[in-house]
Amino acid sequence: MISKYDNEMKLEFISKSTNESFARIAVAAFASQLDPTIEEIADIKTAVSEAVTNCIIHGYENTLGIVKIHCTLEKNNIIIEITDSGKGIEDIDLAKEPLYTSKPDLERSGMGFTIMQSFMDEVNIKSVVNIGTKITMKKSIKQNLNSINNQDNICITA
Repeated sequence: MISKYDNEMKLEFISKSTNESFARIAVAAFASQLDPTIEEIADIKTAVSEAVTNCIIHGYENTLGIVKIHCTLEKNNIIIEITDSGKGIEDIDLAKEPLYTSKPDLERSGMGFTIMQSFMDEVNIKSVVNIGTKITMKKSIKQNLNSINNQDNICITA
């Protein structure tokens, strides 16, 4: 199989809140191939956590379903797609409003999409009611000059 990406990975898990930390660590480990800074890894982990939590809390509510993650690496970018087959979002613009929550009884902050947009370079949300939601996020990893210089200055002696 030939891929248009430098690398890719797919992950599926049951929509249990205990799997949220697994998802964020798996994506962070995959992203580590781009040699990100600690801050960039933290940004990715936070955005993934918010997206997965949205799938579990809002997409599937009190039922179990499958959360899917598809990550691709292209040059110095990571693209992360997180998908559920849950209830969907009726009004995406309203859901993206800071402090809006459809679950005030659960003491949700209503900042999930705002946080994702703050930590990632691009966030795209597609949703169809009763079909599901797909969140696509992109993060450009700045090239670490020390890492680049170290690779260029490798000297092998016999």
